[in-house]
Amino acid sequence: MRILGIDYGDSRAGIAITDALGITAQGLETIHHRGNDKIILKRLDELMEKYEINCIVVGKPLNMNGTSSERVEKTEKFIHKLKCKYNKIKIETQDERLTTVEAHRTMNDLGINKYKKKDLVDTIAAVYILEIFMNK
Repeated sequence: MRILGIDYGDSRAGIAITDALGITAQGLETIHHRGNDKIILKRLDELMEKYEINCIVVGKPLNMNGTSSERVEKTEKFIHKLKCKYNKIKIETQDERLTTVEAHRTMNDLGINKYKKKDLVDTIAAVYILEIFMNK
């Protein structure tokens, strides 16, 4: 059984997954949805069919002081859609503060081309969200 991590954004969603033993997390992809959650849900259906996923962890974009923002409300609406569609799978949230900052730092350390960063940042952030959740 695997855990799927999601870094949900306005136009892109980073996706990460654990290995079959649940020990490590690796990035899968970035879904470009341009605000259309149906695109994400369709791709998640394909991933559910391919992998045995028993839990989905969605990053919760809290403000630095821990308060909610408009972004949290949008994420909560998306989480509600996940809970309705995948009602047999556990859906969790994970504080995602600074995961995007860490993703950018990692890409800079690796010397990743600035044009590729946009496609990778959300996937790397999803890996960090999943790792934080796994290490609780």
